[in-house]
Amino acid sequence: MSECNTPEDPPPQAGPLDGIRVLDVSRYIAGPYCAMLLGDMGADVIKVEPPGRGENSRAFGPFVEGESLYTMVFNRNKRSLTLDLRSERGKEVFKELLGKADVLVENFVPGTLEKMGFGWDTLRGINPRLIVTRISGFGQTGPLSRKPCFDVIAQTMSGLMDITGEAGGRPTMAGTYVVDYSTGLYATIGTLGALQARHRTGTGQVVDVALLDSALSMLMTAIPEQMLLGRTMTRRGNRDRYGAPANTFPTSDGAWVHLATAGEPMFRALMQTMGRPGLADDPRFRDNDARMANVEALEALIAAWTATLSAAQLLDALQVIGVPSAKVARVSDLVENPQLAHRGQILAMEHPKAGTVPMQGFSVQFGESPMRLERAPPTLGQHTEEVLAEWLALETERIAELRENGVV
Repeated sequence: MSECNTPEDPPPQAGPLDGIRVLDVSRYIAGPYCAMLLGDMGADVIKVEPPGRGENSRAFGPFVEGESLYTMVFNRNKRSLTLDLRSERGKEVFKELLGKADVLVENFVPGTLEKMGFGWDTLRGINPRLIVTRISGFGQTGPLSRKPCFDVIAQTMSGLMDITGEAGGRPTMAGTYVVDYSTGLYATIGTLGALQARHRTGTGQVVDVALLDSALSMLMTAIPEQMLLGRTMTRRGNRDRYGAPANTFPTSDGAWVHLATAGEPMFRALMQTMGRPGLADDPRFRDNDARMANVEALEALIAAWTATLSAAQLLDALQVIGVPSAKVARVSDLVENPQLAHRGQILAMEHPKAGTVPMQGFSVQFGESPMRLERAPPTLGQHTEEVLAEWLALETERIAELRENGVV
């Protein structure tokens, strides 16, 4: 849980993006995750949501005290402003906000922002220094650009699904939204690059990031193998594609341990530990190419050995010889993991409605400008008056009039 400063505490250090203002009109995962990461680095992020209902994901379970956990994990370190962007008066307020912003993050279907009257030429006219981070399924241009897309569709179309799953089994999606997360990361990297370019040139630009492009970036050697060697990468389960032995093996206590060897000395050490040193000179296993060609026979020998040991015994034996290995953890194991606790990777935040809510920590550690949990994910419209007063210096009477007319 984040702690309040006492008078004796030194003032908190500013984050790396302190002073940067971000408008977040995005939904679901990739856009909100990008904006959240900017907020984690100290930017003032304003989540702009439709009055009454808010961002779409606020209706997604699971819920705690009526608040969506799905929404929470992508929206910490933000303030919520309700604003009707379909109304002319709402658009006028939005223009004023854009004039004060450094970054706009959006993930509408391409063309939507233009239909709203906020194409790039208009945005550049409002604020020449504005960076517009545009996240979509297929990019802002091209034959598929107007097609809607979710993470699983990008996994399907990119080949990621075809290379995931058991050999000979059905294509399988990843266990989490890897494409949304990676797209959010690329969008964050692009935004940071655009901020640096603006520091040099004084002008903003469009950052165009697409789910399909992000998915394609994770295919390892699949594309050159296909185009140069005529080989189509496909599913291999947990078995490594380039080295053996490297797979998940059973233990005597019902757990699973994944181990991965690299190079001949490590393989020989593993065979010695198994009590089968002669296997290192067996023609079937004498080098990596031979082991890859006979991987099923090799894995059967290793599985017979691991099944005689508990997970703890197996991990101890592998640790001694330096073979990278780990027990397959359940989520229930993570909350007790001492390494994650040491790194602060599970934070506790105080939500105004849901109470104390744990969530993932910060993946980047800064030595001199640390990330901090400044704000819990906001309730819908929680900071509307505060933001309009801070950013636009609107008086209480005008804010009340906007609210009375359903603009905010």
